[in-house]
Amino acid sequence: MIPSGIFRIFSRSNKTVRMKILLVDDHTILLDGVKSLLSKEDDLTVVGQAGSAEAALEFLKKNEVDLIITDYSLPEMDGLSLVNTIKRIAPNTKVIVLSMHDEVHLVKEILKAGVNGYVLKNDTHKELLNAIRDVSQGKVYLSSDVNKMLITNLNNPDEGRLLTDREREILKLIAKEYTNKDIAEELFISERTVETHRKNIFKKTGTNSLVGLIKFAYANNLI
Repeated sequence: MIPSGIFRIFSRSNKTVRMKILLVDDHTILLDGVKSLLSKEDDLTVVGQAGSAEAALEFLKKNEVDLIITDYSLPEMDGLSLVNTIKRIAPNTKVIVLSMHDEVHLVKEILKAGVNGYVLKNDTHKELLNAIRDVSQGKVYLSSDVNKMLITNLNNPDEGRLLTDREREILKLIAKEYTNKDIAEELFISERTVETHRKNIFKKTGTNSLVGLIKFAYANNLI
């Protein structure tokens, strides 16, 4: 795993290389795998790897980058916040999100932020390469599974809601620093039910801390 504050820089002398790519993920094995895949393409080069959003932004300020391929779940800053910041400080830099998250709500929010492509980690290598090719030509690319998910949501819009009404109620009380016991008494449910809802909320939002959950909730208008 790459420490969150460290990035690695790479260079390549091949004159045919045109697209400079920065990879962002806190899992070194995944980064190395993607770098190995892209290294086989003559017109692509990985110029750096970052283990956190902060490291990626630091790299971006000092280096020319054409495309950033980033995970959604990152230490200290989520992918949505990273995309928003990139679009502000480097509007010409393209962004592809490579994520395990296939929730309709999250994908829609990422697309609204102006991401250029969204590919799932369980998609094929060909999907990622197709995404890079399309994005380099100014197109927006969604992998086949993401497209199917969004089309299904058109017919069943309620499925696109990230949290249920009850989960939203509990999230609002969590934001007010209510304990599980307080929430149970407020909503007339058991503490065990509250704990189950709390676990589901963290899982659905892809967060693992109270601070991260509250930041995500405000950023996505959940409270």
